[in-house]
Amino acid sequence: MRFRDKVVIVTGAGSGIGRATAQAFAAEGARVVAADMSGQVYATVEGLDNAIAVSMDAGKESDVEALVATACEAFGGVDIFFANAGISGGAAGIFDSSVELWTEVLRVNLIGPALAIKHAGPKIVERAKQTGGGAILCTASVAGLRSGAGGPAYSASKAGVINLVQSAAQQLATSNVRVNAICPGLIETGMTQRAFDYAREVGKEHKLGQLNPLRRAGVPDEIAQVALFLASDAASYVNGQAWVVDGGLSSSHPVTRQEFGKPAF
Repeated sequence: MRFRDKVVIVTGAGSGIGRATAQAFAAEGARVVAADMSGQVYATVEGLDNAIAVSMDAGKESDVEALVATACEAFGGVDIFFANAGISGGAAGIFDSSVELWTEVLRVNLIGPALAIKHAGPKIVERAKQTGGGAILCTASVAGLRSGAGGPAYSASKAGVINLVQSAAQQLATSNVRVNAICPGLIETGMTQRAFDYAREVGKEHKLGQLNPLRRAGVPDEIAQVALFLASDAASYVNGQAWVVDGGLSSSHPVTRQEFGKPAF
């Protein structure tokens, strides 16, 4: 029960990583505000004690302000904010992407976390004076580290998230509020579901995640467990970092991979 009586906001909680993380926080005693544009967010909190669902747009400032206010009214403050909501923007290349696509992807994926920090940050600092600390987490991506893991707009937005948490960690110096990013690799979520469904349909499920050393895709709970660690007192000296959770994908440049126990050539 690492998070007993802690108040946690999770955006993008209607499915995938957000749902798994919201439910994991609740299982460890947190009072959870699960938020998403999708009505599926209400299913996320079904059967959970001390959890409420909010329908909102994570990239709209008035919605983020209202979300933070709801958490404070319902539970008395905010200790942890997981800015997880995001969109893929599709696979269009730089020369095929419209300004409208870039604008929407950056609005949700980068401005959204910035708004979370702007509006939840002061409330978390206020609580940290009483409790000793707080945490802000943002979902970035391995696509934000280098090219090849997402479309250009998506990748650029996630690179921005990594720098955002570094900047926020500096601006929150002395507050004892830590800010970190998580960089997932290939995880089966609503965003990637079409690719997973197609691979299964054509009998190529074994190829999902084949480029990382573990030779498999990840599941949302594997990201949720990292999020809980980074939000917990066990990570009290982790700040301004981008934690990669990708099965080892980003540990190497693309090569013809050696089979375990077999010669490389």
